Amino acid sequence: MNSRERIFAVLNHQVPDRIPRFEVWIDGMFAELGASDPYSAYAELGQDAVLMPSQSPAESNAWKNGVDEWGRVWKDGMYTGGVLDREEDLVLYSPPLSLAQRLFDPQRVEQVRQLFPEHCLFFGTHIGPFMNSYMAMGLERFCLRLTDDAVFIHTLMEARTQWCLAVFGRAVELGAEVIVMGDDSAHHGGPMISPSMWREFVLPYHRRIVETLPVPVIWHSDGNIAKLLPMAVEAGFAGIHGLEPWSMSLSVVKAEYAGRLALIGNADVRLMCDPDLDKLRDEMRRCVQEGGKDGYMFSSCNSIFTGMNPAAAREFFRYQAEITGVDRRAG
Repeated sequence: MNSRERIFAVLNHQVPDRIPRFEVWIDGMFAELGASDPYSAYAELGQDAVLMPSQSPAESNAWKNGVDEWGRVWKDGMYTGGVLDREEDLVLYSPPLSLAQRLFDPQRVEQVRQLFPEHCLFFGTHIGPFMNSYMAMGLERFCLRLTDDAVFIHTLMEARTQWCLAVFGRAVELGAEVIVMGDDSAHHGGPMISPSMWREFVLPYHRRIVETLPVPVIWHSDGNIAKLLPMAVEAGFAGIHGLEPWSMSLSVVKAEYAGRLALIGNADVRLMCDPDLDKLRDEMRRCVQEGGKDGYMFSSCNSIFTGMNPAAAREFFRYQAEITGVDRRAG
């Protein structure tokens, strides 16, 4: 099998020749890991999928200072709240769908496709409608309005869903074979809103995104989303990424959802900030044992980010190949 075949075997509930390696976001450590650039890094580090190149418009305040085009407030790159409060604000803080075209450089995307023709090309970003809505309003205001003004919340979710479809649709046009939709929805104790509210305010929009796109969609969320997983199946998601080990048990989730959701992640990302490499290797072996080849793709529970212990980050990628097995190509 090549890398693409391996990824799609898991997404189609078939057994690949080995566990695929699918790190979704490699956001830093490029020099320490010996990577030539943020996109080639995926293949160079032994991953079976490569992230599609994208960029934010230069005028955007996202991750900078001030209010961005969505109504999210940032200070020195950190999110601090949201300003969106009424329908007039939604007009002000909803960029035109045509802006989605500017997030991609078709020539750069094609270069990556040509460089790694046997890898699965995917696009992943945190623009899910739930997350984009509560960040624009601020979580407290958003939650209060769920009961006080359901019509406005649905209007907001509709606008954010249209944006998702514009961006993801453009990514698919350029060759994305899988979409990873970041829509953080939970904390360690459970979902941010009740399952009944999720069914009313989120599930219809998740389902529409999945049904509209012609490629598999994987949902990423931090936190304990166990109570929302039945609705992930209803929405039609191909898989779930994250599965924080301090919030969710990989073995428990697999026992319940095998054959219905591909599981990606669960390796404790905190151990890549630790000097104890034996603990990291133990954690990686646990994930491989609990995940198995049928229905699991190996990944950290979050991302690779600047500030990790370089030795641990290097060992994380080196040891993956040792415990998941070498490639055995068909034919």
